[in-house]
Amino acid sequence: MPRFALLIEYDGGPFAGWQAQADRPSVQGAVEAALARLDPGFAAGSRIAAAGRTDAGVHATGQVAHADLVRDWDPFRLSEALNWHLKPAPVAILAATRVAEDFHARFSAHERRYTFRLLARRAPATHDRGRVWQVSQPLDAGAMRAGAAHLIGLHDFTSFRSTMCQSKSPVKTLDEIRIEELAVPQGREYRFHLRARSFLHNQVRSIVGTLERVGAGAWPPARVAEALQARDRAACGPVCPPQGLYLTGVGYAPAPFGA
Repeated sequence: MPRFALLIEYDGGPFAGWQAQADRPSVQGAVEAALARLDPGFAAGSRIAAAGRTDAGVHATGQVAHADLVRDWDPFRLSEALNWHLKPAPVAILAATRVAEDFHARFSAHERRYTFRLLARRAPATHDRGRVWQVSQPLDAGAMRAGAAHLIGLHDFTSFRSTMCQSKSPVKTLDEIRIEELAVPQGREYRFHLRARSFLHNQVRSIVGTLERVGAGAWPPARVAEALQARDRAACGPVCPPQGLYLTGVGYAPAPFGA
């Protein structure tokens, strides 16, 4: 059976997350339903696998999944047909490509990239409602960068891990946290870009929630290091809401969709 990799974008707002669920809408369920309409052999209990299982309300601009199909599709025609059958769900197949049989969207990945968008202004978000986390006061980006520096490298991230996390170990290497500050009408937007081989459940949202406390002046930057060293979930700052989080890319060697 030919294996295809799919590059997927979606608005997570209407979904209970990526993972298929019996009684709630999911991104995985939407894509699998579209595949079943195109490739009857796929309908017999087949599943697709993704690079990351995003939570309810989390978005993606660069999710990757793979599917084994009966028909050997032209990749462009496959992406076009899937997009037709995905309507009107806010899910798009940006690209499809044939991959080797041993390619696995999750286990072949060597890097995942997330972006979190935080809007600081008093007026409510309009066009970005449901796509950013909003606070009312501006933040100190320099202080947040100083706090974030304590998290780079190999650490035990127990303090920044959900109690429901299923990962075997809390030890992860965080390769990058880059914080952008952008001017927006009557406010500022802060974009947190994080890169690592893999992440713990709620790790990004826990980190951003903690750094927001630093930016607001409630925490000194050094307290981030103290929270990390505590290895205690109670030492972490608040977990920010999901709507500002985006899975923006997944790294493979070689890259299935080109550079």
